[in-house]
Amino acid sequence: MSDTKLTQALSSPRTRALALCGLLVAALFGVAAFVPLPYTITWPGLTADTLGTYQDKPVLTITGAPLRSTQGELRMVTITATTPEQRNTLLRSLQAWFDPEEAVQPTEVVYPQSNPAKANEETAQQMAESQDSATTAALGYLHLSPDQVKVKVDLGDVGGPSAGQMLALGIVDKLAGDGKGGDLTGGLKIAGTGTIDNDGTVGPVGGVPLKTQAAARDGATVFLLPKDECTDAKVNTPKTLRLVPVGTLADSVAALEALKSGGSVPSC
Repeated sequence: MSDTKLTQALSSPRTRALALCGLLVAALFGVAAFVPLPYTITWPGLTADTLGTYQDKPVLTITGAPLRSTQGELRMVTITATTPEQRNTLLRSLQAWFDPEEAVQPTEVVYPQSNPAKANEETAQQMAESQDSATTAALGYLHLSPDQVKVKVDLGDVGGPSAGQMLALGIVDKLAGDGKGGDLTGGLKIAGTGTIDNDGTVGPVGGVPLKTQAAARDGATVFLLPKDECTDAKVNTPKTLRLVPVGTLADSVAALEALKSGGSVPSC
């Protein structure tokens, strides 16, 4: 094409219109990338040993029965999330989407309560109920009376119901261990998640792929999880972490016993 024809083509109304449209589309994408969206970003949070301390205070304080010295760890695990009032941009959400250490979810799913104060109240209430259920389940498993044995849990401002299983195991280990003079952990760093009911049923909690990363980061080699969450747990599972699905507190204790003895251990 000659220079004259090229100049005519570039200066034609159609070419100018296409160029203008391209600029408008690019501008729209540029603006959209920074528009706040109703999505919450989550990532691996803190872990705390239920047999130890959190923020320099014992996680479990038990009175009314003799306590054991324990070895190993039983770590509850959390995820961290952007606050309910925070709106992440499309660009930031896309970055998190492709990052295996982050997840993106609709804000209304993570925070059914859109009001930050009410959201905090709700998670605090869930934690309080989880502590009560963990105590009831553990004492029931050990056939101990809640009228004589009292349990106080201190996890600071950590909220939500997902520490239930690990709190119950911590109570069992401090009071009875494996029932044969040994620890439930066998000296290992065990982590896990799951709600717990008064009868010891372990329930799903969500966020397991991020929690397994937090557990491995803090040195755990075994991860106890609700059996219904095996599929999710296998997403980006750290190679150093062994997944052990359970359905009840009794299942959890049995799995830990099998780990120590070399017996058959459930797996995902």
